[in-house]
Amino acid sequence: MKNPKYLLLGIFSLFITQVFAQYSPSSVLYHELLRFEETKRVLYIAAHPDDENTRLIAYLANAENAQVAYLSLTRGDGGQNLIGKELGIELGMIRTNELLKARETDGGRQFFSRALDFGFSKNPDETFNNWDREKLLSDVVWIIRNYQPDIIINRFNTVPGTTHGHHTTSAILSVEAFSKAADPNVFPEQLTYTKPWQTKRIFWNAYQWGGQYEPEEGKTYHQFEVGGLNPFLGNSYSQIAANSRTMHKSQGFGSTAQVGNATDFIEMIDGESFEKDPFDGIENRWLQLNQGQAISNAIQKAIKEFDFLEPELNLENLLEVKMLLESEESQANWFKEKKKVLDELMLSLLGVKSEFIIKKEIGYPGEKLNVEFVFNNPSSFPIQLKTFRTDIFSEDLNAEAKGNEPIRKSMEIFIPKDYPVSQPFWLENPLENSLFGINEQKKIGPPVNGPNVYGMVDMEISGYSISIQLPLEFKYNDQVDGEIKQPFTLVPEVNVNLDKNNLFLIPGADDKLNVMVSFRDRILPGKLEVLGLDHNQYEVMEPEVDERRKQLSYIVQFKDSDSEKKTVQVRYQTGDGRVFNQDTKRIIYNHIPNLTYFTHTDLNLVKMDLKISGQKVGYVPGAGDDMPDILRSLGYQVSTFDGSDFTAERLKEFQTVIIGIRAFNVNQDLANNVDKMMRFVQDGGNMIVQYNTASPLLTRELGPFPFNISRDRVTVEGSKVEADFSHPLLSHPNQIQERDFDGWVQERGLYFVTDWDKSYSTPLIMQDPGEEATKGSLIHTKYGKGTYTYSGISWFRQLPAGVPGAVKMFINLIEQAGEK
Repeated sequence: MKNPKYLLLGIFSLFITQVFAQYSPSSVLYHELLRFEETKRVLYIAAHPDDENTRLIAYLANAENAQVAYLSLTRGDGGQNLIGKELGIELGMIRTNELLKARETDGGRQFFSRALDFGFSKNPDETFNNWDREKLLSDVVWIIRNYQPDIIINRFNTVPGTTHGHHTTSAILSVEAFSKAADPNVFPEQLTYTKPWQTKRIFWNAYQWGGQYEPEEGKTYHQFEVGGLNPFLGNSYSQIAANSRTMHKSQGFGSTAQVGNATDFIEMIDGESFEKDPFDGIENRWLQLNQGQAISNAIQKAIKEFDFLEPELNLENLLEVKMLLESEESQANWFKEKKKVLDELMLSLLGVKSEFIIKKEIGYPGEKLNVEFVFNNPSSFPIQLKTFRTDIFSEDLNAEAKGNEPIRKSMEIFIPKDYPVSQPFWLENPLENSLFGINEQKKIGPPVNGPNVYGMVDMEISGYSISIQLPLEFKYNDQVDGEIKQPFTLVPEVNVNLDKNNLFLIPGADDKLNVMVSFRDRILPGKLEVLGLDHNQYEVMEPEVDERRKQLSYIVQFKDSDSEKKTVQVRYQTGDGRVFNQDTKRIIYNHIPNLTYFTHTDLNLVKMDLKISGQKVGYVPGAGDDMPDILRSLGYQVSTFDGSDFTAERLKEFQTVIIGIRAFNVNQDLANNVDKMMRFVQDGGNMIVQYNTASPLLTRELGPFPFNISRDRVTVEGSKVEADFSHPLLSHPNQIQERDFDGWVQERGLYFVTDWDKSYSTPLIMQDPGEEATKGSLIHTKYGKGTYTYSGISWFRQLPAGVPGAVKMFINLIEQAGEK
């Protein structure tokens, strides 16, 4: 169990982290002063990363100078990934950080609810069958009460059936929370930490697919002219928006800015009427304070007298504002945030650069770290440095910083053994019916953890106290990219890695599990064990010891399982009784920080009596998936193709070639060699193509006979399936039965085919509740001496999840290959 002291500090650090490591032009500092003066707040609400209208957010944040936050109900876990093979939780982590980069670009801030993106949903009824409506409503109410927006803007309206069910659900919850956030009888347990709040107005960001929105007669709406230029930032709002949207790289959302005039409409849903604009009648929050008018006058004086050529000369006016703020006793969140912004602005005017750095990226609880604190004030205005402290140590500084003379302090800090590792807070507990298991109220809303290790710098400027928080960062120089900083990360002292997540107890499949136990400091004596099985059902071989790498390599032989699918846990117990059952996972892309999370070392044992050949299989990669490793664990000999493999001689080595997900969207080598693939089929090969999207396709020639790709999908994973069980795909070499469609995850499939040639057979009929049936999930044909199958079924989700029936069916697809 985590030490409550560290946990409390961790929660606090979720909300704000200050970093002073780069300089800003005086025009940008002036723009930040204008934003500091403005107190109005906007909450924008939708369902996923990339749903948000970045142009409207950029305009409101940088032209209206409002504080704008985007509440995305989900982290986008259920989407697809254009840049890699990460899906599910890992994709959600990527998209979370892409959103943070987007907000860093357009000037907004980011919130999330507890909702897991469970995949496409056709209507809000289906969505609420997966999400606990009351819990999710409480999340939206909580965020409204804490953030206290003056207006709310929904990306979508509440009309079902016009868009993704998650989209419509986000609007339904927003409209309901608009009034309930003000009612003290609704979720009263929240009032321990916050107060009821009535937002003035709620709108939806009206749009029309494929054209300009035309306001309906009788509706109340407002239009923002969002195509203008911000002279202080040197960019148009359209360009800021395009740069922001381009951060959604995993979704392929690179954007080019619109040139010229642009308009965004918001249509009123509820709230007080207005005449001029949506902010009519919204009180300046400064004037709510005891000395509000004096504060407002002092800010206006600082704006009027702003010195662009010598920014540090603006400090005197801002110190006057700080003096007035320090005399106020308000505990409102907005006021606390404004005080922090003012402190940041004053230090930025002086050109202060401050860092808390370390020469490595990874550490572990129980380790001593050599760290360095650096503080530089290039101005002539003196700053008195008092202390540098963390939750685990404190150091007196007693130094004066000025005149571009850096203050450096090397320190050694000890990380207690019970200090928490760098697990994202929403992954700390198991999921609860498509909601993340976040049980602490204050953890609902923030996008990510604060820094795992950080320091507070206490200082004085002209007798006024300022404290800033600095994250501990790994700083190094890259030969190509120059200075790089990555968050310092804490991992377990002992790491347990399994070479597979699913072990198939199938004749011919690999029934051995390779387990690598790695130690951060030195090998600790202990034992490897499997929880969930009797000792006579498995055998742990004597480990291979690598003292240099500090690793133990085990082989675990599984003999039997007492059920078709069973989850067990592999763990390492040290001699002092400590148990380690986590594997460190890393996600590394250049456009976001390096990401780390930890999985429990759970293993799915899947026991089936199947016929399997173990043939040679070629795999053509697409947008990324784990299918090759799954197929290897089933006993197939899998080779991954690159551009040089599309030759007749190379293709002759394989009985089956499988095309990865979205390969015809992203793999130009494949698109250039379709004719060779068709010749491979014609000469007796077996080709299996997994799903692609209709646009952009690199070629329209996807198979031996024509068909098109639709947007049809079946989103309910347990929905009814009708099958021709006599069809070769469903009867050879393993007979498929109705029960093989049980236990599927997230969905049946997506982007099914349409308008297929009569040469194709369609052995499956799939249907969502209340929807028309479709035969387009799987098409199959003979071509020459070989066979060809195209399928929109989500094999890339079902097989990694160890779904027995889906594994059995995919084996049948492969086993259509004849002897070569």
